Amino acid sequence: MYTRLRKLFAIKGYGLFVICVLFVGFGISITMPYLALYCTEKLGMSAGSFGLFTAVSSLSGVFANSFIGKHSDRNLDRKFIIVAATVSSATAYASYVVFDNYIILLIIVSFFSGLGAAAMPQIYAYAQESANESNSNDKTFAMSTLRSLVSLGFLVGPLVGTILLGLVGYKGLFLGTSTIFLIIASLVLLYLPRKRTTRKKGAGSAAAANSFNRRKIWYPFLAFVLLFAVNAINGIITPLFMVNELHGTHTDVGLVVSICAGLEIPIMFALGAVGRKLSNHTLMISACFIAFLYNIVLSFSTESWQILGAQLLQAVFVAIVMGNGLSYFTELLPNSPGMSSSIYYNGSIIGRLVGNLMGGMIAQYVGIRDVYWVSVFVVLVSFVILWRTRPQKDTGIVSA
Repeated sequence: MYTRLRKLFAIKGYGLFVICVLFVGFGISITMPYLALYCTEKLGMSAGSFGLFTAVSSLSGVFANSFIGKHSDRNLDRKFIIVAATVSSATAYASYVVFDNYIILLIIVSFFSGLGAAAMPQIYAYAQESANESNSNDKTFAMSTLRSLVSLGFLVGPLVGTILLGLVGYKGLFLGTSTIFLIIASLVLLYLPRKRTTRKKGAGSAAAANSFNRRKIWYPFLAFVLLFAVNAINGIITPLFMVNELHGTHTDVGLVVSICAGLEIPIMFALGAVGRKLSNHTLMISACFIAFLYNIVLSFSTESWQILGAQLLQAVFVAIVMGNGLSYFTELLPNSPGMSSSIYYNGSIIGRLVGNLMGGMIAQYVGIRDVYWVSVFVVLVSFVILWRTRPQKDTGIVSA
């Protein structure tokens, strides 16, 4: 294992990718838990207006990501794109302490956070191209290792955010996050070589666009949206289920979150290590089966300890979808890393939006426990989609 890890750093720029990805996860997670509180308590937004604010800014990221991802696979400099995206993210976070008018803040944050959404996909695309140029035979392991560092950043970030909030308040919190993204931009600007694609203008992106409209891309994209939606539903409904239905404590809720997050990282790392033996498509099919079992267990749970025990299943599910999902789309579009990364991240954004809306509505009008049965159905739909689009020997798609 040590030898495999050491070989990853033979990939050009991989050490810098490690730092940048860790910092991105760290920077986002510092502010994320407190954004709703700041907008409602300090800026006076209602819950509904904050929901609209979040939806608009998220969808702006989808549109910007799609446009940038499509054109980044032409003769463009990914280094410039990453720098511009991270500076845009820094501007978006700084805007929270400069503007307090709802409409102005919505426009500015949506614009800059939308452009900033391209940072992570483009870092992954650059890393994928570097792995190809280095003739690495461990690409899935390299990408899943990078993805696990995002989870590591999310594991540490909220605690640091709590400390910052207590010491310097909301202003220091947002400016601190902005500074982290400026540090990333500086590191990329100073130490990452320029990278331009060498394919003829329009050739790669046209192929990617045609592939996206084909069954092998569009259907898996839909399946991933549904799987991310199921994960989002679990995130908002399980705490309510534990406290209101099972009469658990807030400590139990904290334990669930901590156990799942703590297990995700080593599982994600281990799954990347077995990427040579199991194809990413096989892992996605397995994720559907695991999510099916998890939601069945929760739908019949009567005690909090049962939820705690089931977090092993949830951690494996999240580790597969988030750790190997990117490699899955990279295999489908091997010559368009920017497009494949953007498709994956757009799926995660749309899935979270769908899951948050769907979970809340079902819980309110049907019942909290019934949400898990809906999740079972959604997982089965995803399974059918992925099963029908499984790669065949004559497709030219090579498993990792």
